[in-house]
Amino acid sequence: MRTLSTLKYLFMALSVMSFATPLLAQGGTTGGFDVVPIAAGFSMAIASGLCALGQGKATAGAAEALARNPGARAGIQLALILGLALIESLALYTFVIIFVKVK
Repeated sequence: MRTLSTLKYLFMALSVMSFATPLLAQGGTTGGFDVVPIAAGFSMAIASGLCALGQGKATAGAAEALARNPGARAGIQLALILGLALIESLALYTFVIIFVKVK
């Protein structure tokens, strides 16, 4: 019974999104107001926030691993630096896309 209720809300949300898509795809003016810079700002804020959460979790995990096994420092440090670089690339890719898209 619970899955039926969940499916009902899922299909309701999908139908609302399908009606909104043609509305947003129409051409024309938006009253002289460009929404792309605002959307770019929100996307950068979300990407930066998620990167911060991911980096905090990775650093906490590495600190806990080092506390448990100090002899494995080299492997833990390598995995931490590689992970932090990949996490930071999300924010950098978002930053580049913003510069390409916003004029």
